[in-house]
Amino acid sequence: MIHGGIDPAFWRGRRVLVTGHTGFKGAWLTLWLQQLGAQVVGYALAPQGERPLFEALRLTGGMAHFIGDIRDQAAMQDVMQTHQVEVVLHLAAQALVRPSYQDPIETYDVNVMGSLKVMEAVRRSPSVRAVVMVTTDKCYANREWCWAYRETDPLGGHDPYSASKGAMEIVVDSHRQSFFAPALHSQHGVALATVRAGNVIGGGDWSEDRLVPDLMRAFRAGLPALIRNARAVRPWQHVLQPLQGYLMLAERLHQQGPIWGEAWNFGPGEDDCQAVGVLADLAARVWGEGAGLCDETQPDAPHEAGLLKLDSAKARSRLGWRPLGDLSQAVTETVAWYRAQHHGQDVRALSLAQIAQAQHGGRSHHAL
Repeated sequence: MIHGGIDPAFWRGRRVLVTGHTGFKGAWLTLWLQQLGAQVVGYALAPQGERPLFEALRLTGGMAHFIGDIRDQAAMQDVMQTHQVEVVLHLAAQALVRPSYQDPIETYDVNVMGSLKVMEAVRRSPSVRAVVMVTTDKCYANREWCWAYRETDPLGGHDPYSASKGAMEIVVDSHRQSFFAPALHSQHGVALATVRAGNVIGGGDWSEDRLVPDLMRAFRAGLPALIRNARAVRPWQHVLQPLQGYLMLAERLHQQGPIWGEAWNFGPGEDDCQAVGVLADLAARVWGEGAGLCDETQPDAPHEAGLLKLDSAKARSRLGWRPLGDLSQAVTETVAWYRAQHHGQDVRALSLAQIAQAQHGGRSHHAL
């Protein structure tokens, strides 16, 4: 029986490579694949930052774990070939806006050239059948308008991070047409798609200059959280929501081929495209214990988009994908995860419980 749009039978024993498995989204995806019974192979840089989620979830025992840079094509290609990988889920990236201003060359090199080398490694690995390349909702040329962006809207990017992801989309499409052409699928056997998710939240993200990690650091320390760009609107969603879409799409690519090899948006409903301040208020209320907020004025701060929404109608109508719940439930589950870690509880068990809930019908729509 298929739950939550994912077929557990498809993933059981399937050989899957996750690049970036030591990162936030990659760790959650790896845990989900392990729970589904996949033979997971991970290729990424070593876990970084404070309290790495990869270590908190104790993932190494259930996978083949490789430390490496995606720009090292030979090493990555060797991993793909040795483990006869069938599905590639490419999440490795320089994924933050502000560091992209500090080192734009590194950002372009990782996100564009690194992704190109992933595809070249795929091209030389005969076992691969399905590839999902993860970009971002920020790959669009953002006009700061009220309409949600569709997959056919122009690509662009004001900041180096966004531009690097827009460029990655162009490079992936070129490679798909040049080397994985749908008309020649019987010869090369590869179906390739890109996915663009909204702003994800969830337990275990400790990245610098991200809203939820900054909130959790302040709340844990009993300090007011500094909020910048409180009126900026983002398409917030729990991390499991787009990951569900990635897995559903990978199944279709493997089973039905290049008819699914396109760009796909996975974002929340209109009501969950909310201002930064709204999410921060929700998080403070759920945390309790006197958690407070204060606005931070940064007149010399680098540019960040003020309004961004995604249109996920294509994923809903063609894939049958649906958001797993609303923003208030996503915030509740996210804060519960951080509180559990703060009190020394087993966050692997909690994460598996949240995955099971998502896989068996998703989240309820309770207001706080």
